[in-house]
Amino acid sequence: MSKTFDRYASLVFMALGVAFLVGSLQIASATYGAEVGPDIFPMALGAVMILLSIRLFYGTFRSSQTEETEKSPLHLKRFFILLAASVLYVICLEIIGYLLATFLFLVIGFQGMQKGKWLTTLLVAAGFSGGIYYLFVEVMKGTLPGFPTWLGG
Repeated sequence: MSKTFDRYASLVFMALGVAFLVGSLQIASATYGAEVGPDIFPMALGAVMILLSIRLFYGTFRSSQTEETEKSPLHLKRFFILLAASVLYVICLEIIGYLLATFLFLVIGFQGMQKGKWLTTLLVAAGFSGGIYYLFVEVMKGTLPGFPTWLGG
């Protein structure tokens, strides 16, 4: 990508991160029976987006590479695969539960970005979705949609 594009993208992502932070302040801080409220994730996401956008903005000035005159090809197919997977993830999260929805989203996302390495994809997707579920529900005493009732959940 070009430095100019990266600078503008970092500013857009910083504004989005600020919007996440401001929006998370308007969410209730705790739910019944949970020690971690629904405001924690958007707040953390906003903070991470702001930090990463600052890093990207700083990196555009620090880089000694000249702007590329040659355009890199757009990967529209990958973009639309990830966009569709994200929309389906949001739609299916409550229906099929966090574990299954996140696992399927990660498998589709990993394979959309780089085909092959199925065993690695399946292991990482299962480990990540299971690990985050365990940390959030068991360790932090939060709530996430489990398995649907038709799967015994």
